[in-house]
Amino acid sequence: MRLYAAVARSSFRRYAGYRAATWAGVFTNTVFGFFIAYTYQALWQIRPHLGGYDLSAALTYVWLGQSLLMPVAAMGGGVQDDIEARIINGDIAVDLYRPVDQQVWWLAADLGRACYHLLSRGIAPLLVGSLFFRLRMPAGGAADQALTWVAALASVALAVTVSFLLRYLAALTGFWLMDPRGIRQVTVVLGMFFSGFLLPLSLLPSALAAVAQHLPWAAMVQIPLDVFLQRRTGAALAEGLLLQAGWAGLLLGAGQLLQRAVVRKVVVQGG
Repeated sequence: MRLYAAVARSSFRRYAGYRAATWAGVFTNTVFGFFIAYTYQALWQIRPHLGGYDLSAALTYVWLGQSLLMPVAAMGGGVQDDIEARIINGDIAVDLYRPVDQQVWWLAADLGRACYHLLSRGIAPLLVGSLFFRLRMPAGGAADQALTWVAALASVALAVTVSFLLRYLAALTGFWLMDPRGIRQVTVVLGMFFSGFLLPLSLLPSALAAVAQHLPWAAMVQIPLDVFLQRRTGAALAEGLLLQAGWAGLLLGAGQLLQRAVVRKVVVQGG
């Protein structure tokens, strides 16, 4: 575990070194936050309580979504870029000789990346948004607020894990397809739509919403945001966290199976 903790710390420091890129990302997230927030504001003024959200909750949903965009890599990327590049240039053959579990190694690296982005590109846009809009923070007594914060952080950790495992599976297809970019684009489109990043899933047609809320992509954005907004409490909160944990376990197992197939038969471009 010390090894994987060191990998996570190294990944955190790596992304922290790109300060200009971080500030550019904060600016971009903030600008898009304003665009989407004003769009939501106009829509909710016409349709109050749309999807079960009041205006304050909807605006909070927007800024929380911008805060999670990079930590959960909703548009792909992160260590996925590194894995795909190493598959294409042949360096992945060296990685497979290391006496470590490749999936856990890259998961540790992605957790370090996500932690940095949560502290940098996650907090800043949310603070800016709170200056211009009335956002909703956890309510209730001290115990209720503490429980919400703890559950939200746990949900975000599971969201990052599920996101990584989906991206890891997509990246491993490069061993057979030679170029995983097509699969990557498909997963990004599915993720952006079914994660709830563009619109809350409750706004979809009822039949589609019922299915979408149980897909793995919902574990990336929709569930963490609903936990923070206290739309999931009691049994619903436990159900949401268990759904995230369940998908994490299933995807982890699928990644291990695919990884074993890779080790048995490796085709490396340029190597």
